[in-house]
Amino acid sequence: MPDAPDRHAWLADEFERNRSRLRGVAYRMLGSVTEADDAVQETWIRLQRGDPGGTEDLRGWLTVTVGRICLDVLRTRTSRRETYVGTWLPEPMVTAAEARHEPDPEDATILAESVGLALLVVLDRLTPPERLAFVLHDVFAIPFEQIAQLVERTPEATRQLASRARRRVRAEAPEPDADLGVQRRVVDAFVAAARAGDMAALLEILDPDVVFRADGGGRGPLARPPLHGAEAVAAGAQLFGMRFAQYARPAIVNGEAGLIVEGAPTLPLIVAGFRVRNGRIAAMFMNGDPAKTAAAVRADRRARNAG
Repeated sequence: MPDAPDRHAWLADEFERNRSRLRGVAYRMLGSVTEADDAVQETWIRLQRGDPGGTEDLRGWLTVTVGRICLDVLRTRTSRRETYVGTWLPEPMVTAAEARHEPDPEDATILAESVGLALLVVLDRLTPPERLAFVLHDVFAIPFEQIAQLVERTPEATRQLASRARRRVRAEAPEPDADLGVQRRVVDAFVAAARAGDMAALLEILDPDVVFRADGGGRGPLARPPLHGAEAVAAGAQLFGMRFAQYARPAIVNGEAGLIVEGAPTLPLIVAGFRVRNGRIAAMFMNGDPAKTAAAVRADRRARNAG
């Protein structure tokens, strides 16, 4: 163990070494980059206030601590959601305007393992303990014995929490088509069909069980319940295409093909994500909440300027 005078410097170095990992935990737990960064900062404060001692498993201690902080945030958030109008969507991450751009290193760490919007939407519908058990164990390999202390359950009961969460994730957020080029062609075809008002082409592109979700920050034209099924989504897409598709440009949203819609009259700036599976659009996520889209669009503009 480092001598006492060097201990603080060593802890600071180790914290920085693990910062990206902690940010990845917090983003999966909270679905918000801003809140994730706050949780990571609070973890650093707790480390300064209470040195856990030893050097064997500081990484594990930091991971569990940021998980505990996120769990508290989720429990507080539940009561706030009761008055939210429309669908709540996670804060999107725009890592590049086109596939040739490399994402920001910290964002790349968060997205290193699949963390698409479809996954975050499913995680948001779990109970806070289920979400914590799944994220810490299945993604970050924290033992159930440690997680059990956070959720105040036995290790076996905690294992069951993760198992229930895992089943929902597999059922409701299946893996997308891996080829980003395939995803892009499907999304481009959707935009073209929407712009032309071609219902037949839209129905061909959309999965029969497609779900469309929009988030307007609890107000405005996007504060609406989800649409289910190809016909309902295609009808909405026709309206979107005739009025707004000309303002859409390609983007990579949470590692998958997406769009940014900017400058459309009567609409806020929108970040749209898609889940393409088996060559069709299985899910759409239209986020027009200014509090969530501002940072994503700044990242997109930086990437475009760099290219």
